[in-house]
Amino acid sequence: MVGILATVFAALAALLHVYIFVMESVQWTQPKIWKRFGVADQAAAEITKPMAYNQGFYNLFLAIGVVIGIVLFYAGGGIALVLFALGSMVAAALVLVTTGLKYVRPALIQGMLPLIAFVLFPFA
Repeated sequence: MVGILATVFAALAALLHVYIFVMESVQWTQPKIWKRFGVADQAAAEITKPMAYNQGFYNLFLAIGVVIGIVLFYAGGGIALVLFALGSMVAAALVLVTTGLKYVRPALIQGMLPLIAFVLFPFA
């Protein structure tokens, strides 16, 4: 049962990070997206587009790491990859908090699913 819960939370974390990838790397210059990220205006969104594009791919790669880690885990492999990817997601959320208190909510959204999965996986 714990393995199923760990997998569900890990998969949800991966899906969330794919969604973040889409927002940052594909939809960044849409007003509803850059406003969500606290960007001041369209000009600033255009200026920060290359940074957001790059950052989005980091999120995608973490999601891919979680998915491959889950597959390897159920194929009888170790849990190192899934724990590394989940831990990296949690660490990124912690770094986000260090940028200011207004980022606590986004950090919780970004970090809670992988944290729960990270805690559960060793018991799976």
